[in-house]
Amino acid sequence: MSKILVTGATGHLGAAVTEFLLGKTDASNISILVRDAAKAEGFKAKGVTIHVGDYDHSEALLNAFEGIDKVYLVSGLAHNRGEQHENVINAAKEAGVKQILYTSFQRKTEAADSPIGFIAESHLYTEKVLKASGVTYTILQHGLYADVIPMFAGEHLLQSKTIYLPAGEGKTAFATRENFAEAGASILLDETGKFDNQSIELAGSKAISWTEIAAIISKVTGETISYVNPPVSEFIETLTNAGAPAEIAGLVAGFSQAIGLGEFEATNGELENILGRKPATVEEYLTGVYGKA
Repeated sequence: MSKILVTGATGHLGAAVTEFLLGKTDASNISILVRDAAKAEGFKAKGVTIHVGDYDHSEALLNAFEGIDKVYLVSGLAHNRGEQHENVINAAKEAGVKQILYTSFQRKTEAADSPIGFIAESHLYTEKVLKASGVTYTILQHGLYADVIPMFAGEHLLQSKTIYLPAGEGKTAFATRENFAEAGASILLDETGKFDNQSIELAGSKAISWTEIAAIISKVTGETISYVNPPVSEFIETLTNAGAPAEIAGLVAGFSQAIGLGEFEATNGELENILGRKPATVEEYLTGVYGKA
């Protein structure tokens, strides 16, 4: 059985991948890389090997990767994450890691002027570096997480009763973070090689618009939720006037515009095939979120 290491394992995605691995293989086969060992005590108690380090320090990475066959590389959040990911890939290669799974992003275009170009650039750079490294790779092109819907809809949605986003009628094939994590764990445990040197687009089974999302939340809560599609400039001005940091307003505006352009609308059945069942629907997810509201 391969020895597997998951990076960012105290974050939502990395932790979920680690939990799915624990359900399918012995803890002795699992290692994790974390920045704060105290946050990993729960995994340590289950027998998972803990390594402390981050993407900026090659020595810590080399130590963590010793004896590891497969690395699940969770994309970072830092402004220099392309360089950080390159550090991880180089350390993994030097340590003799056989395969790297990288969490990238779903897209329809790689145009430099994309509304999410500021997010895309580092992902595309990492994919290029990984493919050139000579290490067997699997690039997981994750679609948007259903988990971002409540964030984009706003924490006061049930008071405002309005989803306010410049996403037009663009549709998104949302899937849950849990489903992405389970698929990643399954690929890590696969020993057939069928995922070797593959870029796999993973998304939900059905694309859905924000108008439809508003209707679902209305059904779940019994409240009438409307969707309003403002001009981008008005949206950014409204959020910043409400006290949102400019970078957050820009981030949400960028993703909303990308949704409007159909960047995340593609469905291909790959996630369903890997899971062996239909992934959770947006309605199922939102029922869990708003059903008790």
